[in-house]
Amino acid sequence: MSTINEYLSLAEFEAIIFGENKVTISDAVLNRVNESFDFLKEFSGNKVIYGVNTGFGPMAQYRIKESDQIQLQYNLIRSHASGTGKPLSPVFAKAAILARLNTLSLGNSGVHPSVIHLMAELINRDITPLIFEHGGVGASGDLVQLSHLALVLIGEGEVFYKGERRPTPEVFEIEGLQPIQVEIREGLALMNGTSVMTGIGVVNVHQATKLLDWSVKCSCAINELVQAYDDHFSAELNQTKRHKGQQEVAAKMRANLSDSTLVRKREDHLYSGENTEKIFKEKVQEYYSIRCVPQILGPVLETINNVASILEDEFNSANDNPIIDVKNKHVYHGGNFHGDYISLEMDKLKIVITKLTMLAERQLNYLLNAKINEILPPFVNLGTLGFNFGMQGVQFTATSTTAESQMLSNPMYVHSIPNNNDNQDIVSMGTNAAVITSKVIENAFEVLSIEMITIVQAIDYLEQKDKISSVTKKWYDDVRNIIPVFTEDQVMYPFVQNVKDYLIKS
Repeated sequence: MSTINEYLSLAEFEAIIFGENKVTISDAVLNRVNESFDFLKEFSGNKVIYGVNTGFGPMAQYRIKESDQIQLQYNLIRSHASGTGKPLSPVFAKAAILARLNTLSLGNSGVHPSVIHLMAELINRDITPLIFEHGGVGASGDLVQLSHLALVLIGEGEVFYKGERRPTPEVFEIEGLQPIQVEIREGLALMNGTSVMTGIGVVNVHQATKLLDWSVKCSCAINELVQAYDDHFSAELNQTKRHKGQQEVAAKMRANLSDSTLVRKREDHLYSGENTEKIFKEKVQEYYSIRCVPQILGPVLETINNVASILEDEFNSANDNPIIDVKNKHVYHGGNFHGDYISLEMDKLKIVITKLTMLAERQLNYLLNAKINEILPPFVNLGTLGFNFGMQGVQFTATSTTAESQMLSNPMYVHSIPNNNDNQDIVSMGTNAAVITSKVIENAFEVLSIEMITIVQAIDYLEQKDKISSVTKKWYDDVRNIIPVFTEDQVMYPFVQNVKDYLIKS
């Protein structure tokens, strides 16, 4: 059970989204929300407060009479529920609800307490709103996408429930739920904010962390295959460079390879003084995709950690407009809903995940090119050369998928297009950035799954399964349970998909 209170850690957030943790609302939160609601209701009585007694955006110059103020919130929600494209996955939508719930729980939004209660119920009962990929420009936050969440909270729109897309009223009747009580600014408070891009971002970081771990494991296995020297991931070498990410990746490699009988020490071979060859049969140094793993994945690790920190700050921040300050008895108008922080971090994340994918693709190419590795048959073909094809076909998939990620890694952060009668004259495109990053992450899992199948085939060709490290042996066995060793040509796509699912779920 996770309690929404003062501060929600990233670990607690992930436990709710990916685990079985349920959400409870503390008394402190309920008191804050009640005080904020009561204060705003009284404070706005004789003052001009944006979105309470005014129109929205360029229409803010128009006063809304008191009798129309509740209907104004409904009008905003319904008119902006205009998303298109593919629906966001339920896990993205659930993360968006949690991010919005945590933000509104800070007591800076003036919402009716029924909003807090219903959002918690949606999370706990796995009822997720239909939210589309396309819509938000990330300036007034995720305005369009969050309107689809708000639409569900007022008892309209559609939801995903027990694997089905169903009308919200039907599901609310089944579950005995009531729509929120719309009072002062429930529509605007729900829709102004960065919670969709942030929720997707949390899922992206969670998956990126898995990808990094798998990439290190694949890199270690290839070092074993080629019986590489261990000095390139040694503590002594990597400590001469001050980057913590590089040092941590090297440490992970040493831990993963600690009981391998295949990696070698340079002092036992090239430093032995017994080698008199003029042209060395053994490589003095490995290719960069094998030798430079700490230097390549170190920045990936540091970026993932930095992105995670920004996301944690964001979902623990008030990110709507205006901001209700009960303590100082004031309402502040500004731009906390602007999504630049998340947009930039998602661009950073997709760049480093693309680089991780490029590393996997180059390592794969190394294994498949017999002229380069000089120890494996072409395309790690365990059948008859010329008659069978081994991993030749799936290399095309890995190459094209990597190329797509390279193209998708162009930044959204600098692609601002003014809109909203130029009221939103510079925007973040944060939700686009988060969605595209999720695509890059999915691509990375696909390329890594192809690389892993190739590695286990290579291990069997070289008869090394009893010599590899225990870490490598664990995932070798797991992958072999999905795709047994093969010499004859196979229809590969089901195996690639199943290994991809294993990587994502492990």
